[in-house]
Amino acid sequence: MTYTRESAQDLAVTILLYIAERPDLIGRFLESSGLQPQDLRQAAGNPDIALHVLDYLLEDDARVLDAAADLNIKPGDLMAARTALAGPGSYGWEV
Repeated sequence: MTYTRESAQDLAVTILLYIAERPDLIGRFLESSGLQPQDLRQAAGNPDIALHVLDYLLEDDARVLDAAADLNIKPGDLMAARTALAGPGSYGWEV
């Protein structure tokens, strides 16, 4: 799928909700982001958090595969959305 910046941000919000529903993921996400649980609702509307959400998921292949299966998307869509937000090559790979 091809993502625009807006559709990538929408996917990131969906992923943030996915992460928030999973105790095994949310604790590590909060730790890595510096957010507090009460900050999540406000952060979901912040475009800057979208990239961090996608990066957190993309750090681990198992997270990518599990999220893609649960959200009924292709695993590659996660990197496509990240690229839409930050640009080609921003993850250290050329696209």
